[in-house]
Amino acid sequence: MSELGLRPKILVKDVMSSPVVTVDENETTNKIAITMEKGKLGAVVITDKEGKSVGIITERDLVVRVIAKNKKPDEIKAKEIMTTPLITIDPEDSVSDAARRMNRSNIRRLAVFCKGNLTGIVSNKDLLSVMPELLEIMQEHTRIENATITTAELGENPIGYCDQCEAYSENLKLCDGQNLCDECRIELEQEE
Repeated sequence: MSELGLRPKILVKDVMSSPVVTVDENETTNKIAITMEKGKLGAVVITDKEGKSVGIITERDLVVRVIAKNKKPDEIKAKEIMTTPLITIDPEDSVSDAARRMNRSNIRRLAVFCKGNLTGIVSNKDLLSVMPELLEIMQEHTRIENATITTAELGENPIGYCDQCEAYSENLKLCDGQNLCDECRIELEQEE
């Protein structure tokens, strides 16, 4: 694939959201909720007085740590409810690496840092958005590999995808230069 100029992996930088909305650790949770609602955000990164990213607040944090405990949102500061430490990933890491890290940490978002700077945020939704493309790539890769294998290499009944209907078959037969499944072979014979 690399000789075709294609990158074999989808990277975090390809799917992350950027720029990231940050909020000071002393901001009240009601103002954070307003910021999230206006920006249609599921999370904000929390910074300390030096501007260093120190945590994250998600919609779930607001529900579980403020609303469910019947606390007054205008009295609770970000630093009191933020999730810390901030779990991070590099933009050059693969989306598979990001999915594994989220799964191991039981979280839905990772802060993306490049050379010590916050450059983006990647969510499980971002990862899911590329799944259809990844599945199509895997299917095409399998089809290409199967197309390069000859009937002689596979023996009497090769397996793979039918060249006509593209259905998977464990009993392909070579007919008129195509590997065909039983149904397509029968149709071809009936047409003749």
